[in-house]
Amino acid sequence: QVHGIVRRSSSFNTGRIEHLYKNPQAHIEGNMKLHYGDLTDSTCLVKIINEVKPTEIYNLGAQSHVKISFDLAEYTADVDGVGTLRLLDAIKTCGLINSVKFYQASTSELFGKVQEIPQKETTPFYPRSPYGAAKLYAYWIVVNFREAYNLFAVNGILFNHESPRRGANFVTRKISRSVAKIHLGQLDCFSLGNLDAKRDWGHARDYVEAMWLMLQTDEPEDFVIATGEVHSVREFVEMSFKHIGKTIVWEGKNENEVGRCKETGKIHVTVNHKYYRPTEV
Repeated sequence: QVHGIVRRSSSFNTGRIEHLYKNPQAHIEGNMKLHYGDLTDSTCLVKIINEVKPTEIYNLGAQSHVKISFDLAEYTADVDGVGTLRLLDAIKTCGLINSVKFYQASTSELFGKVQEIPQKETTPFYPRSPYGAAKLYAYWIVVNFREAYNLFAVNGILFNHESPRRGANFVTRKISRSVAKIHLGQLDCFSLGNLDAKRDWGHARDYVEAMWLMLQTDEPEDFVIATGEVHSVREFVEMSFKHIGKTIVWEGKNENEVGRCKETGKIHVTVNHKYYRPTEV
């Protein structure tokens, strides 16, 4: 039985779980229930946790866009940092310390300006964004509750994990959607930020399985989950176009760089400085 917390919005914001309602394997009537709630509202968290009395809690809630965290720094701190504390406090308030297992979605963004390669569980953190800094507070408050109250609580330090359900303003989805639209003749060109930014991209399905496995261990422990391979945004673009039979040739430098289709001569990719981050990881 799965319970989820969803923020109230005047527009429908359940698009990414819509497929579960239609899947009889995933959604037998009553097996999945959504509650209105918010990580900035401790009262509702206590009410929901007290009503549901869960055995496992996965805190995947966050303002999770790194670039946007520079614009919404205080809100990001409230949701991603203090929001985690509110959840942990709700568990304690409801007297569930000994019966619940807690998973915290930590992030590779904690490493930020990396102090060693490759990164592991003991690598010192050096966050480079308000998002990373908020998640750092969350990481340590989870460790604190584990050590102070003996709560089964773990941090999953996950590198980027993607799927078709990734939000449209994240670079992987932005590229794949734009390339599909170009293929269908609905779009000519799209803009990106730093083409040479590198990331370790894995598949969300594998990473969610890893989250679950972390809560099945005998002792709570923090783990880094990654593929161990990095690829650039540039590479991602090239491979996506290759998928629709186009070869991208790069011309120009820095902000004047463009990606041109070798076959047709059309420019499909441009660079816009507004998508650059103040600090890159």
